[in-house]
Amino acid sequence: MIELAQLTVNGIAVGCIIALAAVGLTLTFGILRLPNFAHGDLMTTGAYLALLANGMGLNVWLAILLGAVGTAIATLIFEKLIWAQMRDRRANSTTLIIISIGLALFIRNAIILIWGSENQSYDLPVAPAVSILGLKIAYYDGLVVALAAIAIVGIHLLLQKTKIGKAMRAVADDIDLARVSGIDVERVVLSTWLLAGSLAAVGGGMYGLITAVRPNMGWFLILPMFASVILGGIGNPYGAIAGALIIGIAQEVSTYWLPTEYKLAVALLMMVLVLLIRPQGLFRSTI
Repeated sequence: MIELAQLTVNGIAVGCIIALAAVGLTLTFGILRLPNFAHGDLMTTGAYLALLANGMGLNVWLAILLGAVGTAIATLIFEKLIWAQMRDRRANSTTLIIISIGLALFIRNAIILIWGSENQSYDLPVAPAVSILGLKIAYYDGLVVALAAIAIVGIHLLLQKTKIGKAMRAVADDIDLARVSGIDVERVVLSTWLLAGSLAAVGGGMYGLITAVRPNMGWFLILPMFASVILGGIGNPYGAIAGALIIGIAQEVSTYWLPTEYKLAVALLMMVLVLLIRPQGLFRSTI
């Protein structure tokens, strides 16, 4: 039981990281109808930009913040150069998927060209694990959960209390109705990309804290992210958070019975089961 509880705690930390990125992914899916397979590589971009800033002597938390800013700017560049052009041409979903996979490959290989393919880590002081009720909680795992919780509260306040947040929810529910209601859809699109890029980068930076920074780190998380989005209901940010926690815990707990190599298979299996049994997800989908 102690071992299962320990794996559950570890799964919560991973789930919180997946949740941050999954919120951005579900919003781009719900608002732009874009299944963005490059979203995981945006996480990697944020982690490496944070690594660069940290290597220049900046505090790791400030470095992660700067990485989020840089990644958000990159998403706006991709929006102007690629996604806006595709919307004007009314590209279909298959075309968008292929382009997003190509963008993911471009980002990943650009990272390898600049930083190399070896694992790297932030310049962090060694911190002992905290023991609570017989469970060992790594110091940085605890920080990741706490900071992710703060970020999730911030997302809730943004979506529920701000004008742009309400506009984003309205566009996700019905883009045509939102447009005729006077909502500036293009402004919502740009805001969605800024939020998605920032959250992905913060998630990537936090993942680098508890593992290592490597070029394929985001690509290996894209399947759990999509599983979280589908499990929670496409376009539903709260569902994505709940789905990410379920996926994160399920993946880690599964290693009690299965080799760690099968963690991604667990996420895939859960995604397939949800599509077969309840395609709309556990919560209301906006699509």
